[in-house]
Amino acid sequence: MKYLCLIYDSEKLIESLPKPELQSIFGEYGAFTQDITKSGHYLGGNPLQPVHTATTVRVRNGKISTTDGPFAETKEQLGGYYLVEAKDLNEAIQLAARIPSARYGSIEVRPIMVFGSQASA
Repeated sequence: MKYLCLIYDSEKLIESLPKPELQSIFGEYGAFTQDITKSGHYLGGNPLQPVHTATTVRVRNGKISTTDGPFAETKEQLGGYYLVEAKDLNEAIQLAARIPSARYGSIEVRPIMVFGSQASA
């Protein structure tokens, strides 16, 4: 099954880290990505630009409206994601727990819906 691991962390916390610590975390991300690529779990993933670059789009009564930033103010922001292949939710959770941001943020694990399959019902 495919799972999306959404990485949430505090941009303020990340921005406040000393440069050596930040470089260490980026190194951990590189090592994690290499490891899950070698194991066959990695299907894709990307970091996201900071939340201030986001635009929220809505369509109401046929009219498009946009708002700068995310829809809601939160303590943690979506910072990136991994798309992984795992045999089940437990394996996906074990992979998500290894994402460096799990130590100071949170990782939301969601199965990918497959249209036409009973698993998505």
